[in-house]
Amino acid sequence: MLFGLILVFGLILVMNHYMGQMEKAPPQEVTEISMTKQIKQEPKKEIKKVEPKKQVTRHQAPAPFKGFDTALSGIDLGMLGLDDGQGRELDNSLLGKTGNSVMTAELVDVPPKPITRGTFKYPPAAKKKGIKGYVLLSVLVDVDGSVNQVQVLESNPSGIFDSAALQGIRDWQFEPAKYKGETVKVWAKQKIRFDLS
Repeated sequence: MLFGLILVFGLILVMNHYMGQMEKAPPQEVTEISMTKQIKQEPKKEIKKVEPKKQVTRHQAPAPFKGFDTALSGIDLGMLGLDDGQGRELDNSLLGKTGNSVMTAELVDVPPKPITRGTFKYPPAAKKKGIKGYVLLSVLVDVDGSVNQVQVLESNPSGIFDSAALQGIRDWQFEPAKYKGETVKVWAKQKIRFDLS
């Protein structure tokens, strides 16, 4: 046992001796290496703009303004008639042919009047439920008095009587509108009432 005790103390002394020498040793140079990741920038892709296909439009009469008082187009600005500087008033030939122009019922001398009226089919679902209502239509009356185009301006209740009114009004025939003695195309409003009585 004495031998083990001597051995342990001997080892402790030897270890202390070498530890002291290690602490006294000159410091070693430390090289630090750092790694950084470089991100490669991808080349920018050119975005090509795709032009939308041009649509061929049919020649249609301009639609009337909805919710805008079209009577504003008749405002008098207080300007006298145009003349050529020698006291003669210029004629309408400067405007070119105005035969294709479309007017509104407020601007013509004689508005269109219905001659023959078609029938309107009361929607069966509305008839069964006892629903009443109306549809306000904007009708383009051609120079021969036929219905060229129709648009729904207002309906109450919305969407219930629209298709019945659109189908029925197409069978109507009008006395054409007149402006300065000539028949003209005109947008006119027509209110169709749907009543069970």
